[in-house]
Amino acid sequence: MGMSSGRVSVRVGSITPSATLAITAKAKELKAAGMPVIGFGAGEPDFATPDYIVEAAVEACRNPGAHKYTPAGGQPALKAAIAAKTLRDSAYEVDPAQVVITNGGKHAVWNSIQTVVGAGDEVLIPTPFWTTYPEPVRLAGGTPVFVETDIRSGFKATVESLEAARTVNTKALIFVSPSNPSGAVYTRDEIIAIGEWAAANDVWVLTDEIYEHLVYDDNEFHSMPTLVPEMANRCLVLNGVAKTYAMTGWRVGWIVAPADVAKALNSLQSHQTSNVCNVAQAAALAAVSGDLTAVHEMRTHFDRRRQTMWQKLDSIDGVECLKPEGAFYAFPNFEGVLGRTIGGVTIDSTLQLADVALEQANIAFVPGEAFGSPGYARFSYALGDEDLAEGLDRLAALING
Repeated sequence: MGMSSGRVSVRVGSITPSATLAITAKAKELKAAGMPVIGFGAGEPDFATPDYIVEAAVEACRNPGAHKYTPAGGQPALKAAIAAKTLRDSAYEVDPAQVVITNGGKHAVWNSIQTVVGAGDEVLIPTPFWTTYPEPVRLAGGTPVFVETDIRSGFKATVESLEAARTVNTKALIFVSPSNPSGAVYTRDEIIAIGEWAAANDVWVLTDEIYEHLVYDDNEFHSMPTLVPEMANRCLVLNGVAKTYAMTGWRVGWIVAPADVAKALNSLQSHQTSNVCNVAQAAALAAVSGDLTAVHEMRTHFDRRRQTMWQKLDSIDGVECLKPEGAFYAFPNFEGVLGRTIGGVTIDSTLQLADVALEQANIAFVPGEAFGSPGYARFSYALGDEDLAEGLDRLAALING
């Protein structure tokens, strides 16, 4: 008998399913049953993909060349366009050969970790973290090491907190700015400090830049390898079209990696998925080679909703909310609400609060437990203005009784 005498291998059986997808699924179930559910769970824009992108895909459908295999790591034209876009948006000069096209952002995260992390390696992951970061680390034989941040630190890790968590086994840091789920945006100086610390200690950085264009007020996006050029040889940049162009369902992401790592990523993908869908690659090509008009329009809407959400959440008795600086999430602290009786239930965790809110007020949000930050919760403001206001009013009525 081998180690896998069960029906499902221990390796896969130990995976925690995506909590964000689970809450969205439960909300959709209730909605289908006729309940007036308002979902704050899903991290996707409520806009349609812009027409010119859809047209490029329709055209690709009619092109017999798109019906065949293409290189595993992506079509040359798309890789070149992403290299050009990286220079335009991040001032980071890379060769198209360093770009690997993946089946969405999750695939980019997964393959990056699989390629850089080995058995016994530790990976620093600041909390609150996007739910998909720890699992691939565990599946690669590595250990996620959580570096706690909270509302007082503005949800940002510092060099001091990273250094305190570093050991001889620390291989990499997963860094994300603008952040899902907290909405925090690191300043130029903060990124330089962390990049220089990583360079000095031979720590790899996987920097997730998928929300690069969604920053508000006077916050600015900066890419670590641009600010700290000595990190370029030990930095993987993860990105995709999902959030910028309202293309979550098209599943196109990418990794920009040092040449030797890009080569290894290509080998892995050649066995795993071959090329990303050619029609989706054609759509992504239209997106990244076009201008940023669409994202600027969406950002205007997100910005308005951000203000509404922040004001409404922060004014609920016992709730504290920082003004989100980027992405499209607020991450309020509900610790002041814990211990109260709400809807006849004594609330002892944000997990329980989320359950009561869904059952009794028909609003769905993801509790902070899913992101390694109990006592908090993530609310997406990528939903229509009326639903957003109505849902938060229901939450206020539920909590304030």
